[in-house]
Amino acid sequence: MGGPTTTKKKKKEKIKDYISWFEIPAINFQQSVDFYNDIFGIQMEKNIDNNYAMAFFPAEKGIGGAIVAGPGSVPGVIGPLLYLNAGEDLNLVLERVESAGGRIVMTKTLINEDSGYFAIFIDSEGNKLALHSIK
Repeated sequence: MGGPTTTKKKKKEKIKDYISWFEIPAINFQQSVDFYNDIFGIQMEKNIDNNYAMAFFPAEKGIGGAIVAGPGSVPGVIGPLLYLNAGEDLNLVLERVESAGGRIVMTKTLINEDSGYFAIFIDSEGNKLALHSIK
């Protein structure tokens, strides 16, 4: 009848972050890059080839992301909602959204004392995104 059977239990890996990379789609690549450079006060590094254009959010450690233009990169207001880290106080970023060509959908709103605040905006390309801060 056969020998003893052994069952190995797989050790479940504990995942620290469930997001490892994000991409924000754009049709007008430079307009989108200018929008995020303006609201965050950054200069994104760009990589452009014949099919795709990418501009990278500066990140030394942790989760990174980019603005992406090219085949299949279609902005939209439906689908997953990406929360961008707005630092200490999201109002500092949110107050630049409209002058950079975006639209505020929900102003700074308290989640709870432990989780902090969020706000929702539409970027210059028509993507719906959120900002998050602790204060």
